[in-house]
Amino acid sequence: MLASGLLLVALLACLSVMVLMSVWRQRKLGGKLPPGPTPLPFIGNYLQLDTEQMYNCLMKLSKRYGPVFTVHLGTRRVVVLCGYDAVKEALVDQAEEFSGRGESAIFDWLFKGYGVVFSNGERAKQLRRFSITTLRDFGVGKRGIEERIQEEAGFLIQAFRDTCGAFIDPTFYLSRAVSNVISSIVFGDRFDYEDKEFLSLLRMIQGSFQFSATSTGQLYEMFYSVMKHLPGPQQQAFKELQGLEDFVARKVEQNQRTLDPNSPRDFIDSFLIRMKEEKNNPNTEFFMNNLVMTTVNLFFAGTETISTTMRYGFLMLMKHPEVEAKLHEEIDRVIGRNRQPKFEDRAQMPYTEAVIHEIQRFGDIIPMGLSRRVIKDTKFRGFFLPKGTEVFPMLGSVLRDTKFFSNPEDFNPQHFLDDKGQFKKSDAFVPFSIGKRYCLGDGLARMELFLFLTTILQNFCLKSPQAPQDIDVSPKYMGSATIPRTYTMSFLAR
Repeated sequence: MLASGLLLVALLACLSVMVLMSVWRQRKLGGKLPPGPTPLPFIGNYLQLDTEQMYNCLMKLSKRYGPVFTVHLGTRRVVVLCGYDAVKEALVDQAEEFSGRGESAIFDWLFKGYGVVFSNGERAKQLRRFSITTLRDFGVGKRGIEERIQEEAGFLIQAFRDTCGAFIDPTFYLSRAVSNVISSIVFGDRFDYEDKEFLSLLRMIQGSFQFSATSTGQLYEMFYSVMKHLPGPQQQAFKELQGLEDFVARKVEQNQRTLDPNSPRDFIDSFLIRMKEEKNNPNTEFFMNNLVMTTVNLFFAGTETISTTMRYGFLMLMKHPEVEAKLHEEIDRVIGRNRQPKFEDRAQMPYTEAVIHEIQRFGDIIPMGLSRRVIKDTKFRGFFLPKGTEVFPMLGSVLRDTKFFSNPEDFNPQHFLDDKGQFKKSDAFVPFSIGKRYCLGDGLARMELFLFLTTILQNFCLKSPQAPQDIDVSPKYMGSATIPRTYTMSFLAR
């Protein structure tokens, strides 16, 4: 009895000290950090946040505290940036200071600071430089990758023809095609559409990506130190991420056994060759863990974000049949029906370009951006951000900035057209982020979106089982990612 009483006293004393330290730390920084709601010890601003609508909740807070404010996600202190001006000032005008990568608790469970996307410092710089160069070597941005996308578009068209106009869920049709493009670069080959392992991998990618957008996913971002040990859907997300790592590790082993240093077949080979070249460098960043994690980064990002964007795009075109009709007209006039679309056709297709940009703007797939971190003590708009402070650059707030888009909540291709019907660029078009950590696959993504969309619409009309006015285009989830609702559609041959 005495022992249990002493244990209880010790526990209460420990908790009291932690509460006092938390309050002292907040007061110490209170006059320097941007304003924000007062946090409670341990739970931070949890009571003021809606994990089912995290993005919208943070945007509501910005109306009260301004475009730069502080919020506490559990014990995580985050500075939130809203609107074009604040995001641009941070990520471009003070690019070096804001070049660190912040936390993504769900994905950090696997990556742990390795790989090109979630690393920091010299590791991030070296892996990013190598990845961009190697992707270019394997045709990204050149005719080589365009031919690969055109070939894959042909497989996708045939898969849609085989449905004979039946109503289908397009999710895995699109993800298989998009994933095969990045697979041909990182693994050296495409997968057959009926390959069971391939379909399993795509479900792992979709499942873990979707979890990051759910209420539980946002809750995990706040309380991961506890939740990672508890049962729940986060454990399934971990299992899916682990499955991706295991698959890539097996691919790396296969490449190691058949590697020809004079003839790299894919991204993995190029990394293995670089590892051999730097084997005597004690400070090298080219080692096995970085190879596996960078490959997972590329495979994951090159699959899910573009296929999700296309899935949202089809939904918007069925909601707005007049837009699809104009696309058909421009495709028929510029390309016709007898040849495959080419990326250079873009220059003569301003309406198609505007629609693709509007799909990306409205779809807003990564609305809160990937978390950043200031790499040194930083002054920003009169505030003081200590080294290591996390930053959320709210990309969705830029894509919906009323200074650039007249009716940002509406899907309207006119946002990217001038008075003469010509394509009009916008500085606030930032789906790939901006600054030093912008998406390194943006060029590949642009090419895929144009070639896949124009090839599909060259061959098919899109049909929904619902009337346009009944189609719900609001997202299913909107947290770290925006996930469109599940739907069915028919591809009718033209």
